[in-house]
Amino acid sequence: MIFDSREVLILDAKIVWLFIFVVLYWIYCIYWGIRGARTAHTASDYFIAGRRLSLWVFVLAATATSFSGWTFMGHPGLLYRDGFQYAYASFYAITIPFTGVIFLKRQWILGKRFGFVTPGEMLSHYFKSDVIRILVVLVALCFSVPYLGLQLRASGFLFNVLTDGWLGVSVGMWLLSAIVFIYVASGGLRAVAYVDTLQCILLALGIVVIGIIALNLVGGWTALNEGIANLAALDSKRTEQDYSHYIAIPGIIQFVSSGPSAVGGAWTGIMILTYMFALMGIQSSPAFSMWAFSNNDPKPFAPQQVWASSLGIGFILFFFTAMQGMGGHLLGADLAYLAAHPESVNNALGEGLLGKDLMDSVGKQGMLIPQYIHVMQDAAPWLVGLLSVCALAAMQSTGAAYMSTAGAMLTRDLLKHFIMPNINHAQQKLFGRIGVGVIVLAALVVATTSSDALVLLGGLAVAFGFQMWPALLAVCYIPWLTRAGVTLGLAAGLIVVVCTETVGQSLGITAWGRWPWTIHSAGWGIIFNLGIAVAVSSFTQNAADTEHKMKYHNFLAQHATLPESKRGMVPVAWIITLIWFFFAIGPGAVIGNTIFGDPNGGIEAWTFGMPSIWAWQILWWALGVFMMWFLAYKMEMSTMPATEIEVLHEDIGDTGKVTTP
Repeated sequence: MIFDSREVLILDAKIVWLFIFVVLYWIYCIYWGIRGARTAHTASDYFIAGRRLSLWVFVLAATATSFSGWTFMGHPGLLYRDGFQYAYASFYAITIPFTGVIFLKRQWILGKRFGFVTPGEMLSHYFKSDVIRILVVLVALCFSVPYLGLQLRASGFLFNVLTDGWLGVSVGMWLLSAIVFIYVASGGLRAVAYVDTLQCILLALGIVVIGIIALNLVGGWTALNEGIANLAALDSKRTEQDYSHYIAIPGIIQFVSSGPSAVGGAWTGIMILTYMFALMGIQSSPAFSMWAFSNNDPKPFAPQQVWASSLGIGFILFFFTAMQGMGGHLLGADLAYLAAHPESVNNALGEGLLGKDLMDSVGKQGMLIPQYIHVMQDAAPWLVGLLSVCALAAMQSTGAAYMSTAGAMLTRDLLKHFIMPNINHAQQKLFGRIGVGVIVLAALVVATTSSDALVLLGGLAVAFGFQMWPALLAVCYIPWLTRAGVTLGLAAGLIVVVCTETVGQSLGITAWGRWPWTIHSAGWGIIFNLGIAVAVSSFTQNAADTEHKMKYHNFLAQHATLPESKRGMVPVAWIITLIWFFFAIGPGAVIGNTIFGDPNGGIEAWTFGMPSIWAWQILWWALGVFMMWFLAYKMEMSTMPATEIEVLHEDIGDTGKVTTP
């Protein structure tokens, strides 16, 4: 066999740069693990950073936790596969922090007042129930293990591809996760937060750079849109209106037994809306309640929700991720397009795919981003290393937070509450670290032994998180919801999510498929969850319980309600929010198919020289940023309370004592 020495040198350079950047990244992670361990004197120091996270640390860390490696690796690939009908998912840049606008400030007020450290403590003391505490821990575990497993396996897969198979998927996964475990277990949430600040910057930088690479390889903005027009004309998968599935959603709803079997694609208006519900589960998950408790005050909430997430990440997703996804078709990844328009294709990705269609490769659409990174190995091997670490940081940002918070909940809500009520600070930190190890080990075992099971379980994660909404609505806004109603509703919601996900079919529930009637499992879950919560609450009202709950709500009324001068704007806020949800990510989104030009008319018929659906998404993204600003700042849903919070007890978890309001 004859080797080209120049190719060997290039390959070596790529791998050398890869490991240089990985080692530098690891040094940074371990440094904060050691520093966090040295400053974690009490249990609350370790579990919620002593409630002293600084403003910009929270802004960047919460953003990194919200937008994981799936945003970096998976999102562009699905946009490549399903086109702009899937690109409505980019609105999670707004809907994820929308949940934070609704709940974080009020949870922070309660946590500061009563010393709550975990959401299980908050809800169990509010409802006077241990059952709700156990259900919250169950949600945290069902969220953390599969979500973390998916991130870790993706990182192993990425490094397997970028080292040309030199580092096995499982070996890479275990090796890369070891560093995460070390800094998370050592330093607790403070270490997670400070590492997340760098991870947020790397995540955003990587997406932008790869988007620029994609646009440059395609030949610029006009060439990209001309290519999209050609791709749409060539597309054989069409909606009932005979529009390409790449540039149109297939209607409002389809009454089919399984969403993926819908004509013209699964992403109907109702599917998009309920999928956004699922992703709203990220900031209603138990982990984000602990992020809320970790702040000294609510000042960081509004900047994170409005500027870092809605504006910053939103801009990146609607432009740079769209360039990556749709540009792949014009760069040799799509063999059908290459055969039809060879004169307009820059076959940059085809070389890395060795002549295969992207969807016939091992990782299918998941191979798109590794191929973009692979393209740079000749021109800039150092950039391969940097972009690889950007991807690694993105994949570890969310996983680290869920490892830390799930370990805390295992320690405090199960071990401390039920088994060792007098456990001291040192013991809590020790068992918290053991809890992190258990979570990581469980995720790695599932990811290593059964990737199929991992995919099945992964579909449950965010949908489970969204089922926390009724419980959080109760403690933050609606005292009428009772313990029995919320508990039975939450249990029912979790069961329905399982039954309408792929995992339900694997358990023998075959009367319907995944996402029946093009309604996501999170949507089906919340219908039963909230319906049962309301129905049961109407029959289980109790004067003594209501009096107990009103002590919390009366305190919130003193510190979180609008001043009299602004209460007239409440109907305006409702109208703005409902209009945005209907037209941006709901049934009204179907208007976007044609309002700015005939999808079949080509670039000459498109008002802004881009598909109508893309222009519609950009318009409602901008309006969504305004909505978030209005709610967070103008309606004061994420600003500082007007009056100082008097602390009843510094930390119920540090002493084991509970101060009843």
